[in-house]
Amino acid sequence: MFCHISYTVSSLLPILLPPKKRFMKIKFLIAIIVLVISNKDLEAQQKLTKKEVLDQVASNNLNLDIIDQEYNIALADYNQSSAMFLPDISASYTGIYTDSPLNVFGSKLNQAIVGQQDFNPVLLNDPDGYHDFSAKLELKQPILNFDKKYEREAAKVKLDAIKYQKVRAKEQLQFEAEKMYMQLQLTHKMVTVLEQAVKTAEVNRSNAVNFFDQGYIQKSDVLSADIRVNDVKNQLFVAKINVNNLSDGLKLLMNSRSQETIVPKDSLITEDLALPDSISHNRADIMAMNSVTQAYDNLKTSAKKTLLPRLNAFASYETHDKHVLAVDGGGYLLGMQLHWNIFDGNQRKAKIQRHQAQVNKTLLETQNTIDMANTELSHAIRMREEANEKLNLYALAVKQSEEYLRIKMDRFQQGLEKYADVLIAETSFSQKQLAYYQAIFELNYAQAYIKYLAN
Repeated sequence: MFCHISYTVSSLLPILLPPKKRFMKIKFLIAIIVLVISNKDLEAQQKLTKKEVLDQVASNNLNLDIIDQEYNIALADYNQSSAMFLPDISASYTGIYTDSPLNVFGSKLNQAIVGQQDFNPVLLNDPDGYHDFSAKLELKQPILNFDKKYEREAAKVKLDAIKYQKVRAKEQLQFEAEKMYMQLQLTHKMVTVLEQAVKTAEVNRSNAVNFFDQGYIQKSDVLSADIRVNDVKNQLFVAKINVNNLSDGLKLLMNSRSQETIVPKDSLITEDLALPDSISHNRADIMAMNSVTQAYDNLKTSAKKTLLPRLNAFASYETHDKHVLAVDGGGYLLGMQLHWNIFDGNQRKAKIQRHQAQVNKTLLETQNTIDMANTELSHAIRMREEANEKLNLYALAVKQSEEYLRIKMDRFQQGLEKYADVLIAETSFSQKQLAYYQAIFELNYAQAYIKYLAN
């Protein structure tokens, strides 16, 4: 539609307009068409508060679902470690046919049917083929396995680490969503300011045309007014595109398939918060790193405990018969095993060294994270102070520039000012308004960042 309209209009311009006016008129018409299209893009809107956005991010974000699956994997590993104290029970059923002298005699012995004739040397040495069907129930019961105990503790601590990681991931996603929501607030304010700037620029342009027709100003002043109108409209178009882009980014964090453009329901105002001046060592990511360190320490202890002997019990019960599903003979076996792996080719020593290095690494990483967080927090606090100072200055500058623009426009209408001075005053007023709202955003962002770093 866009290409068709622009082509149709531009093809008529050589006939309708003088050559010198074609270029400016084409730009003006294109800007109108672009604004109409962008306004259509903003028709379908969904108004949300910041809390509603953050709640949807917390409940719907796919990254958090992925962490949930990582937790389920770690939980399965932890449940698997319960084998250190739970029995291993198995059942089997075996059928054989053999003419091996030893196996034939042994099968008859297991079936409890050995008779005098079975000791005949001819039959012992060259028996006929024989069937044996056996059912077996086995039980293995761990009793003392010191290394497995610490492996289980390591798996448990890993679960805690993933829980903390999810908490921090949720905090990070909500911080990103809050930042994007504030950017959306700022961009909507820019749209409002620029829409007013377009109206003001068009009024000034109309005045400039009237003064030109009366011979009070030059043609260059009218062209300056046209350029100003087009510039502001182009800025407005870019701002509306940014609204759509930020809305799409928020919907991605919220895992929303909606085609509506998100519009902030909360106003862009300063939020006065009581904020900490140092980070908490109970911050979720730091707690997660401490848990990882503890897990490696448990694995190191587990490797050391493999030097101790292991004590395990076992039992079995078997039945044998030459017919399927029949039971003629049966017997049980009970026992305990004490196993001591005295030397394993230095594997134990190497594992201990590896896990100790992992403990040292995570300790250093934790300290580095704390140091970096404190540095970032100091920077964020200074950023907040700077934004607060800028906010006070721009609030005054907006009032001054608005009054300055009013005076210039009044004097221009009285023929006492050049139109160029009015353009400068108008541009300055718009810039001061945008800078004021930018300062509000920077202050709120700095406070949100401090809260994210410290908690």
